[in-house]
Amino acid sequence: MEQHLPLIWAVLIATAVFLYVVMDGFDLGIGILFPWFPEKDERDVMVNSVAPMWDGNETWLVLGGAGLYAVFPLAYATIFPALYMPLILMLLALIFRGVSFEMRFKAHNARSQLWWDRAFCWGSYVAGFCQGIALGALVQGIRVENRAYAGGWWDWLTPFSLLTGLALLVGYGLLGACWLIWRTEGALARKARRHAWLLGIGTLACIAAISLIMPFLQSAFRERWLALPWMLYAAPVPVLLAVLAGLFFRAIPATEAREASAPHDPTGRNFRWRDGAPFLCVLGWFFLSYTGLGISLWPNIVPPSVSIWEASASPASQKFLLVGAAVLIPIILSYTAYVYWLFRGKVRVGAGYH
Repeated sequence: MEQHLPLIWAVLIATAVFLYVVMDGFDLGIGILFPWFPEKDERDVMVNSVAPMWDGNETWLVLGGAGLYAVFPLAYATIFPALYMPLILMLLALIFRGVSFEMRFKAHNARSQLWWDRAFCWGSYVAGFCQGIALGALVQGIRVENRAYAGGWWDWLTPFSLLTGLALLVGYGLLGACWLIWRTEGALARKARRHAWLLGIGTLACIAAISLIMPFLQSAFRERWLALPWMLYAAPVPVLLAVLAGLFFRAIPATEAREASAPHDPTGRNFRWRDGAPFLCVLGWFFLSYTGLGISLWPNIVPPSVSIWEASASPASQKFLLVGAAVLIPIILSYTAYVYWLFRGKVRVGAGYH
């Protein structure tokens, strides 16, 4: 049992990080899309579509960070010094973005609301870009000597980390556009559909570019993707991604046709699940990309040299924390599911939850 505890916790923390990426990703995407939706009514609807759940989405970031600190202290002690700058900027951007999210509704005039909108947009860009940079720097590898970070202050800043930062911005923008297709209607949904088409192409191009570069970063990556038997485990990932890409580009025009033929619903509660097909496809892209990343890194939590077993805390600590996780995680999942169900439906101009 004790040998399996680090594996259990690795799965829990990886799941928490993934849930944060996809759940906070679409509301970060809303801010990323703001420059292309300049009208006040459009922005009000966009923000209102995520208002009931945006702060709850960040619960998973706290859970992932706290779990890393408590269960994998060596990983925490090496990853955070290596990524201080992008992580601090990310946290400051999230705080600033959270303030602007609330204050834009309390602005007394159009000029002040415009500045809060800009702050919300800038915070979304900085947070998303820094998350991508941190991911790229981690994938490239962190130098560890004598159980401590042995690299320099600027090791995180490389062309590859800048590429992953850009890729995550594009991916978050795509998630935001697909969320708007699902949760809005009319001209706003049609505009979001056009952006989703372009961002979908951009996201796939970024995935392809990163996938082609990664085997040259570390020999372990080449072994996982280009040598047997690991190649057999990895092969379904690009195949399934291609299938979901085909479904996505078929679903985008189909949602427009369904919207045009659907009967008018004055309440907005007739939630058409098929409108969510593009969003679900993109969630699949993120899941498969995340799976491919896990295949590349396994079993290291601090690539290229620190495994989950080497970085883990004592078995007694892991067992104690696992009891708390077994209680809290189902509660968080239940609450999150309830909120998403309670605030289902289309969001219209003049309607909101703030």
